[in-house]
Amino acid sequence: QEPLAAINRAVLAIRQCPKPVLAAINGAAAGAGMNLALACDLRLATAKARFTEAFLNVGLIPDAGGTFFLPRIVGLAKATELFLTGQVLDAAEAERLGIVHKVVPVEEFAAAVSAYAELLAQRPTAAVGRLKALLNASLVAGDLATQAERERAAQEASAHTSDFAEGVTAFAEKRMPEFTGK
Repeated sequence: QEPLAAINRAVLAIRQCPKPVLAAINGAAAGAGMNLALACDLRLATAKARFTEAFLNVGLIPDAGGTFFLPRIVGLAKATELFLTGQVLDAAEAERLGIVHKVVPVEEFAAAVSAYAELLAQRPTAAVGRLKALLNASLVAGDLATQAERERAAQEASAHTSDFAEGVTAFAEKRMPEFTGK
């Protein structure tokens, strides 16, 4: 039971982290490995990556949030098929289904992951944290009015940051903003 509890803690830590979490998949993402990747905010893969929900092949049910994330990413019908069949997806099909955001040639992978991470690091961190919290809440909000109120409160908090002032100034000066996370 402890290994499963540890996996669940890792999934929750990924989702609750105020910074974007980038999964870099360069091989097999099977079972809990696939579901840990699904918990991440963005997923990059090489052309040799493979994905499968193989739990039923060994008499188990999905864990690591798989039944939460996969239906929200690919839809209930496709998730049901992937869980029931244990089908192995290549990187191109995973990208087509939205399981990965981008497929990169193996020889360009390290540079692409670094470039993507650098891009994410330059974003306004306080606003990114608020955005992640809103996205997480939207998965269970239940109604538009509740989610709209959460957005309003987060927008108001963001409007009082140095990053917002820098973003507006940079836009007016036609330059890239230099966010500080404050």
